[in-house]
Amino acid sequence: MKMGFRWYGEGNDTISLDDIRQIPGVETIVWSLHHKQAGELWEPEEIEHEMKLITGLSEDDRKRGITKTFNADVVESVNVHESIKTGKTMLGMSRDEALDNYIKTIENLGKAGVKVVTYNFMPVFDWLRTDMFHPSPDGSTALYYDAHKVAQLTDPQALIDETLNGAGNLTMPGWEPERLAHLPEFIEAYKGIDHDKYYENYKVFLDAVIPTCEKYDVKLAVHPDDPAFDLFGWPRVVSSKEGIQRVLDLNPSPYNGLCLCLGSFSSRRSNDPVDAVKTFMDRIHFSHVRNIKFLDEAGSFSEVGHRASEGDVDTIGIMKAYAEADYQGYIRPDHGRHLWNENTPEHKPRPGYGLYDRALGIQYLLGVWDTVKYNK
Repeated sequence: MKMGFRWYGEGNDTISLDDIRQIPGVETIVWSLHHKQAGELWEPEEIEHEMKLITGLSEDDRKRGITKTFNADVVESVNVHESIKTGKTMLGMSRDEALDNYIKTIENLGKAGVKVVTYNFMPVFDWLRTDMFHPSPDGSTALYYDAHKVAQLTDPQALIDETLNGAGNLTMPGWEPERLAHLPEFIEAYKGIDHDKYYENYKVFLDAVIPTCEKYDVKLAVHPDDPAFDLFGWPRVVSSKEGIQRVLDLNPSPYNGLCLCLGSFSSRRSNDPVDAVKTFMDRIHFSHVRNIKFLDEAGSFSEVGHRASEGDVDTIGIMKAYAEADYQGYIRPDHGRHLWNENTPEHKPRPGYGLYDRALGIQYLLGVWDTVKYNK
C-alpha cells in the first residue's frame, strides 16, 4: 500500500510540498492540472513541469539536508466533458472531439510515468455539500450536507454560488465557474437521459479510452458519486454496489477500475464500505478513506475525523480488509476538518483540504494497517 496526499499545486494550495514531506508515511502526491477545463488536452510540457515539482528537490532543499522525495503516480482527476456524458455536443465540443482529447491526455500521462488516473462520471456537479465550513461540537469546522435544504431547492444555482464563495481564490474542482455558467444548457441536455441511457454513454467512454490505458499502462479509476444518490433528477450510476458492478461489467479490462472513496460510498446508508472493499479488491486502483456522521433520518451528514468511533464509517474494518489482502494500490486520507486556526478570515484552506486533520488521518490509517500487518 502506498500512502498519498492530495496537493493542488504551487500557488493554488495553502499547503506546501515541504509541509507534506514532514507527514510520516506519505509516498505519493496526488495531483492534477487544475487550470485545465474538462475536455481540454493536457500537453506533455505541462505534465512534465508539474511532475518535476513533485518528484524533484531544489538546491535549497539539498542544502538543508532534505532527501525525501515523492512519486507522482496518481492524477486526480482528468475531468470528463459533459458531451461524453450526454452523448451530445455541449459547450461547442462534440463527443468525438472530447474523447480524442481524453485519449491523447491518457497517452501523454502514461508516457510521463503516471500509473493511475482518477475521474468521475457524475452529471454536472462532481460532488455536493450545503455548507463548506459547518461548525462542529469541538470547535472545528467541516463539510456538511443538509438533506432537507437540498430537497427544498428548486434551482441549483444557489448551491453553485455558495460553493464557489467557500473556495475563495482557490480552484474548486468540479465547480468551475466557466463551466457552470452554462447550467441552463446542462439542464436541457440531461432531459430524457435515464440511468440506462447514461450507462450506454458510459460504455462508449470506456470502450474508447481503455485500449489506450492498456497500451500505456495507465489504470482508470472511477470515483463513486458524492453523495451516492440521484440529485435534481439527474442519473447517478456509481452510487451502490450494484451500480459499481455494472460499471465494471461495461468493460471487463482490469484497467477499468475504481477509486473507491469510502466516505462518498457510505453517504448512502444501505451501502456497506467494508464489503465493497472486499468485493472489488482486485479492481481498486486507488482509495480514499474518510468518515462521515449521519445527523438525521433524511440523510444529512457532517464530515468528521478519520477515527472509526467519530462517525458511521468503519475505517478500522476498511483498513483491516486492505491490510489482510496486502493491498498494493494507493490510498489517501480524504476530506478532513479544519483545525487549529486553519479557518480564519486571513487564512482559509480549500474546504475539506486543510493540513492538520488529513495528517492526523494518515497516522490513524497507518496505525490500523501496521497493527494488522505486525500481528499476523
